[in-house]
Amino acid sequence: MNPQFSSQNTAYDVAAQVYERLVATERGGSQVIPSLAESWTISDDGLAYTFKLRRGVKWHSARGFTPSRDLNADDVIFSFLRMADENHPYYKVGGGNYQFFGEIVKPSFKSIEKLDDYTVKITLTRPYSPFLSALSVEPMSVLSAEYADAMMKANTPDQINQIPVGTGPFSFLAYQKDATIRFRAFADYWGKKVGNPDRMALVNDLVFVITPDAAVRYAKVKSGECQIARYPNPGDLPAMRSDPTITLLSGTIADQSFLAFNQQKKPFDDRRVREALVYATNIPAIIDAVYQDTGKQAAALIPPSLWSHDDKLKPRPYDPGKAKALLTEAGYPTGFKTTLWAIPVVRAYMPNGRRAAELIQADWAKIGVEATIQTYEWGEYLKRGRAGDHEVGMFGYTWDYPDPSQILLTGWHCDGVKSGANRARWCNKEFSDLLTKSSTISDQAERTKMFVRMQEIFQEDVGGLLFANASAFTPVAKSVKDYKIHFFGGQPFYGVSLAK
Repeated sequence: MNPQFSSQNTAYDVAAQVYERLVATERGGSQVIPSLAESWTISDDGLAYTFKLRRGVKWHSARGFTPSRDLNADDVIFSFLRMADENHPYYKVGGGNYQFFGEIVKPSFKSIEKLDDYTVKITLTRPYSPFLSALSVEPMSVLSAEYADAMMKANTPDQINQIPVGTGPFSFLAYQKDATIRFRAFADYWGKKVGNPDRMALVNDLVFVITPDAAVRYAKVKSGECQIARYPNPGDLPAMRSDPTITLLSGTIADQSFLAFNQQKKPFDDRRVREALVYATNIPAIIDAVYQDTGKQAAALIPPSLWSHDDKLKPRPYDPGKAKALLTEAGYPTGFKTTLWAIPVVRAYMPNGRRAAELIQADWAKIGVEATIQTYEWGEYLKRGRAGDHEVGMFGYTWDYPDPSQILLTGWHCDGVKSGANRARWCNKEFSDLLTKSSTISDQAERTKMFVRMQEIFQEDVGGLLFANASAFTPVAKSVKDYKIHFFGGQPFYGVSLAK
């Protein structure tokens, strides 16, 4: 329930209702907008960010806690230092693994200070152009310092991770494992005072009904048990389009889906082997069978929905003959054996990991590569992937904020090899040096040139096998008004109402 510990959209979806950050991205869009900070200034050298906090922001209550004051600078200081300072009393409460902060913010973070009750200043060690956008993502949520103090005194510090207290449009009510998460509209939400319906809870009660089966989710919308179903089966889309009780919403997402060849394990340290497996994989057939018209074959590392996408790159064609020749050149004329991990859950970037793996398995068998399919429970899958247990693993990302650097920094930089964030263990010095430099300059045209070159390097060196850039679809009941598919971070349900 604490997004500081997570990199998954399921956790972000909860946080998006309850917590807020200094800044936000507009609902259904990519513009960075004020949130708990009404305004901010950036120093000329790009090192100091000064935020003026909104006044009159109320906190939710929780079991054993009733707030005695409004949000102020102490809460912002607590939320950052809890992640940044290893000596902070809350640093290890909940595990101490602040993945987003550690990978995205901490490398350039120097200090945070309180200038007055409603002004905070964040100082960086180096200019970092994506910094403001990164602050909009759920792990950078502002938590209550007063709540944390109260729970520490009660000797129940982990309660702040299990029972969230925020300032958002909805307050948390209850979580029943593998069943439901319940929220209620927060009567004292500050957004009401400024009269912005796009930021307000427009229904009294919000319930997440945890339903792993996409067909069952669709059935619940048809029956009226639920009004919105995330992540539909691609095969159900034609029926949804013709269903008079449903509106099928769609939009292009900023995503990346790929096979990571673990380049710390042979034979995947050989570029020729990686390229052979790309040529051996019939991606158009996978898109037809798995994405079913919900995706387009990807050639560039950055998706078309983000600036700096290189549309000049073309994917390698399906060519088993060329694949076989490359394997022979690399010293594997009869192929080899490997394991292929299949994503066990439905993701926006991969509708059916098992089916995709079966198709890949059949393709590779044609060139003598015998792939045994493996999978694990999702949490275990992610844990083992970070540890590098895989030989070939199916992974993917969606961007959490509108800067191309995010997924590249977390997933493909040399620094990510040691941390495990770089699932492919692919380390290209020219790529990583360009990526590091791109985050220190503010000129977008210059940054675009760098990102274009990075995408060329990735394709030339076969950093991984890219699948498709997907479109997101969400079936909603006809009674739902103004639901917008959100492409960065968690999916907000404020601003959404039901027709009477």
